[in-house]
Amino acid sequence: MMTSKEIRQSFKDFFQSKEHRIVPSAPMVIKDDPTLMFTNAGMNQFKDIILGNAPVKYPRVADSQKCLRVSGKHNDLEEVGHDTYHHTMFEMLGNWSFGDYFKKEAIAWAWEYLTEVLGLDKERLYVTVFEGAAEENLERDDEAAAYWEEYLPKERIINGNKHDNFWEMGDTGPCGPCSEIHIDIRPEEERTKIDGLSLVNQGHPQVIEIWNLVFMQYNRKADGSLEPLPAKVIDTGMGFERLCMAVQGKLSNYDTDLFQPIIRKIGEISNALYGEDTAKDVAMRVVADHLRTIAFSITDGQLPSNAKAGYVIRRILRRAVRYGYTFLEMHESFMYRLIPTLIEVMGDAYPELAAQQMLIEKVMKEEEESFLRTLETGIRLLEKNLPEQEGGVLSGEVAFQLYDTFGFPLDLTELILREHGMTVDVAGFSTEMEKQKQRARNAAAVETGDWTKVRDGEPEFTGYDETETETRILRYRAVKQKNREFFQIVLSRSPFYAEMGGQVGDTGWLIPEEGEKIDIFDTKRENNLAVHFTWKLPANIEGTFTARINTEKRTATECNHTATHLMHEALREVLGMHVEQKGSYVSPELLRFDFSHFGKMTPEEIREVERRVTAKIRSNYPIEEHRHVPIEEAKAQGAMALFGEKYGDDVRTVRFGSSIELCGGTHISSTGRIGTFRIITESAISAGVRRIEAVTAKVCENYLYAKEDALVEIKNLLHNVPDVMQGVRRLLADNEEMEKEIREYVKEKTEQLKQRIIDKKQDIHGITLFKLIMPMGPVDVVKDIAYQLKGQFPEKMMFVGGTSTDGKPSLTVMLTDDLVAGGLHAGNMIREAAKHIQGGGGGQPHFATAGGRNADGLIAAVDSIVQKLNDY
Repeated sequence: MMTSKEIRQSFKDFFQSKEHRIVPSAPMVIKDDPTLMFTNAGMNQFKDIILGNAPVKYPRVADSQKCLRVSGKHNDLEEVGHDTYHHTMFEMLGNWSFGDYFKKEAIAWAWEYLTEVLGLDKERLYVTVFEGAAEENLERDDEAAAYWEEYLPKERIINGNKHDNFWEMGDTGPCGPCSEIHIDIRPEEERTKIDGLSLVNQGHPQVIEIWNLVFMQYNRKADGSLEPLPAKVIDTGMGFERLCMAVQGKLSNYDTDLFQPIIRKIGEISNALYGEDTAKDVAMRVVADHLRTIAFSITDGQLPSNAKAGYVIRRILRRAVRYGYTFLEMHESFMYRLIPTLIEVMGDAYPELAAQQMLIEKVMKEEEESFLRTLETGIRLLEKNLPEQEGGVLSGEVAFQLYDTFGFPLDLTELILREHGMTVDVAGFSTEMEKQKQRARNAAAVETGDWTKVRDGEPEFTGYDETETETRILRYRAVKQKNREFFQIVLSRSPFYAEMGGQVGDTGWLIPEEGEKIDIFDTKRENNLAVHFTWKLPANIEGTFTARINTEKRTATECNHTATHLMHEALREVLGMHVEQKGSYVSPELLRFDFSHFGKMTPEEIREVERRVTAKIRSNYPIEEHRHVPIEEAKAQGAMALFGEKYGDDVRTVRFGSSIELCGGTHISSTGRIGTFRIITESAISAGVRRIEAVTAKVCENYLYAKEDALVEIKNLLHNVPDVMQGVRRLLADNEEMEKEIREYVKEKTEQLKQRIIDKKQDIHGITLFKLIMPMGPVDVVKDIAYQLKGQFPEKMMFVGGTSTDGKPSLTVMLTDDLVAGGLHAGNMIREAAKHIQGGGGGQPHFATAGGRNADGLIAAVDSIVQKLNDY
């Protein structure tokens, strides 16, 4: 039986023998494409070629691409783990042709590889072809069907509808019919009972699609019409995990050697045995699947966070932790302990896993521990909001708050409620979820028109060498977003740097020979195309223009970018060679740099980095830039290649003194032009990842002037003392003495107030009641009194306090343990009373607090609590 490693290599070897260039997997996390967060298909890294925005370097290409899908028709995150063949992270084997071979060869090679190289049973294979679509005047793909008839009987060539057998890149762009290959892996006895032909595309877990051959031959325009592509493209994608299942004779992807070592390790850690309990099996599959997604995302530079791609990764991690917590009883972090096993399984094909093992483990461990604390908090919040009676229903709004704020999935809320004999308003939850989705859709809604071509030509970037150039418009289109219309323009020649690699896009002007100049307010890269953003179009679209960048902003950005390189080198010199860039942002205002390091930098380390960068600035190193350097040659020169970045065969290197990096951004001509440099913040953004923000040049000068002005102001406030530090120390000492006196005063007044409360105690059914109603009273003082009274009166005592601070009322209830044992519950009592002050609250059985908005209801609130005691 072939191992997964052998299967992956056999695919590459086969297509290499067919004159395909084998290319490495692109990063799973996409950093410079505003239309996509993750690589979700093998074709993503070739999108620029398919769209015609990049030249065809190799007409035939093949690879194994790591992908991530968490939504859409192909996958649903909440379903992963419940079946045997869906995943979040997966590998896609693919072969491509850019204007070279087409349907005949793609079909022939697919059949040859599956049946002759892998030896799959021909009788178990079925294919689908596009049946046509009358509404678009598209006929059946008889060409593909005819080629398949050379290998399969007609009855095993199935017509497929537009949904299944017409592939589209998006609402617009390249598209075309596709042909899916399905395999029936059911046991022979089942196959004799039901023909596999009837189960194709019917959702059967053992009659599944393994390979999709896409024949791109059309371009979809914004009005929905189709036009032929000038160069046809073959794009195929085969699910590696499913292929391993078929080759290894398994009935589940999770039974292959890709997952079983991980699942066995999960069982070892959790004392669970895979195959004995359905719920535990699902949990183990979820953890095994999500482990891969999280680990690969971190290696590609995407850390869990609360925004965009980072939020997706955090959500996936939390889903895995929640399954481990609920079904495997893993109440401590454990997933990070699976990383060595993952490296054993996939480290050969993806060495970045081993290279960043320590970082992956630290990030995962911290995220796990953080969410486990959140889980506990969410459980307590849920318990506070439980309906009062068995059989009650938790509101959909509360369930959604738990989901949205604490990452509490609905099924976990339902599980906890079920244990209390309660349910949740699922419809209400769904309503809140749909509201959130609609808000997101509205915020992200973009209407993009078709490109209007003005003239033929390829855009050329001139910004490394000049700040203005003569140019003409190649194409433009209108875009609407958030009820505002703007335009995107592609220029024949442009010095404008399009946002990429952390460096913001240039701004400036498009100046016609006659007439009003046009503001360019941003420049971004879309599918490797530099797009200039303007609020309006020139009067003469076909004219000649001067494209001029805002040199003041460009220079400030370049100072920060060059300083980033110098600081990166200085950090490695000061902290150690383990420091690696994990992200950067370079604008005219500041530079932000994320890097791997496992401890807070000391003030001395920060100062030493500043000194080293400043020394490099004073050395006035000129830029040494080399374009089109072979990647291996650049690495041999010492240029650092960052994990998670996709590099071509030829790269650009930028050197300042001993600092050399692979970089596509713009830089200052020499380090001396930076002038000044200061680090303004250093903080943690994740386990093992720190963030520095720094300023240079004029912004740094203003920063230092502000520091000087603050020092002068402090000196003035201290009456111009000769030694400012000594004056501050004296002020702090005086303040400490005053605070001590105030604490003594408050303590004395608190004791007096407590004594007055004791003097006015009441006896209700043998229980001592202490009551306090004050129009002005600090909450912390009331809490202190409550605990003191409980200490003095440990049995049959109840304290009720109602106070107000700045017009905001608050309630406090304290019960002795014997009253709690007798059935009283401070949290329940205060929840009901809080309605009188238009608020809410809760707490433990012996102590609870509540806040509100209506101070006029304090007396009624306290009285309602006392009435509970009267009724006891």
